[in-house]
Amino acid sequence: MDSPTTETNSLIIIFLLAFISSILIALFLGSFLYKRRLKKNKQENEEKARLIIKEAELQAENIKKDRILEAKEKFLKMKQEFEEDANRKKNQIITNEQKIKQREAQLSKELETLKRKESDIDEERQSLAQQHELVKKRKEELDKFNAQKVAVLEGISKLTADQARDQLIESLKEEATTKASSYIKDIMEEAKLTATKEARKIVVETIQRTATEHAVENCVSIFNIESDDIKGKVIGREGRNIRALEAATGVEIIVDDTPEAIIISGFDPVRREIARLSLHRLVQDGRIHPARIEEIVAKTTKNIEDEIIEIGERTVIDLGIHGLAPELVKMIGRMRYRSSYGQNLLQHSREVANLCGIMAAELGLNVKQAKRAGLLHDIGKVWHEELEKPHAIVGMELAQKYKEHPIICNAIGAHHDEIEMTSILSPIVQACDAISGARPGARREVMEQYIKRLKELESVGMSFEGVEKCYAIQAGRELRVIVDAEKATDERASQLSFDISQKIEKDMQYPGQIKVTVIREMRSVAYAK
Repeated sequence: MDSPTTETNSLIIIFLLAFISSILIALFLGSFLYKRRLKKNKQENEEKARLIIKEAELQAENIKKDRILEAKEKFLKMKQEFEEDANRKKNQIITNEQKIKQREAQLSKELETLKRKESDIDEERQSLAQQHELVKKRKEELDKFNAQKVAVLEGISKLTADQARDQLIESLKEEATTKASSYIKDIMEEAKLTATKEARKIVVETIQRTATEHAVENCVSIFNIESDDIKGKVIGREGRNIRALEAATGVEIIVDDTPEAIIISGFDPVRREIARLSLHRLVQDGRIHPARIEEIVAKTTKNIEDEIIEIGERTVIDLGIHGLAPELVKMIGRMRYRSSYGQNLLQHSREVANLCGIMAAELGLNVKQAKRAGLLHDIGKVWHEELEKPHAIVGMELAQKYKEHPIICNAIGAHHDEIEMTSILSPIVQACDAISGARPGARREVMEQYIKRLKELESVGMSFEGVEKCYAIQAGRELRVIVDAEKATDERASQLSFDISQKIEKDMQYPGQIKVTVIREMRSVAYAK
């Protein structure tokens, strides 16, 4: 039993030894072959490196030769350019030397000519000196002869020469004075006869050459509507729309039985125009409610301000006036919405400017300066601040503030004789203002007094603390006062109406009675974001 097992173990050992020997032999052969291959690759790489180095040396040699050739060519080119430049400069130097020699020769000839002329002048000077001596001798002889003649005349007339001269001058002076007085008297009489005639002729021609329509301001505007159904929308539920529109614009909206018309009443043309345009936009839009009314009125007010600037710019362009200050142009635009005794102020100022231009042209004066003074003569009426000064003085101060010419400032300030006139342009502006305002139907005194009374009524309301807006409506029979809800309580609003009514009774004179309505509206606004 042990013998087979021993043989088996022996065989396994032999097999293992044979296997290990074969592995070792294989590893040895692989290592030998790998080293041999490495050696062969090394030899090949060294051979390639030698070839690359050789090729690099050849290329470097070729590049060196090329660079040397290029340097030689560049040197030869620079040498050639230098020689050409040197030759050109040499030729230029030779040319300049020839020109200098020619100039020297010419100067020599001119010098010889000058020497000859100088000798000729010396000869002429000697000749003139001789002639001067001869003239001097003859003058002495003539003076002696005149002295003898004067002595003879003095002996005959028994007067000296000075006495005779004085008598002659006195006689001539008296004769000239008499003739001059007579001539001046004739001129004065002729001037008196023709001055009035010429002045009347200029004024009549000026009036005839100016045809301006009369623009008389009213206190009522008519807003036409397509159908009476719109009146209900304008009034709104329980009159809230019409109340909101009146509170926002400060005018009275009259919706009565007048077919297809709504009446807008108010003394301020700007407010009436804002109300009219706002109504037009609301009717076109169809959405009429208090919030929308306030939005439209705010936009319309902004548009009116832009339109005022546009009207001012168009006016100065039409009249050919340039260089006005922007604030003066804006105030000219405001004239469109102001009146003077019922006459539209812008139309009146344009008419005065044209009249001044024509009259200045007839008199040979500066036409542009005359038009400028005529246009600005009533500028003090549209100044936004209420000053205790005549409008002519306010206008003059505004013109001085915006660097207008002193002649124009004087014409503005003197057109109602508030200051002394210092130039011929001042009486022209005064005359043209009278011509424009004195035309039949151009002005109405009652209108100006009425508007002044309404403005005073509004100023009384605005003088109290907490008042935000104040509007006189119903032809001055009602004063609507809108107070700031944050500054005035309900009790304060009630007290305010009483205080305002008492001040009106104390400070103003008016027919009938005036209703004072104080409105306090509390609003709470929040935004959902």
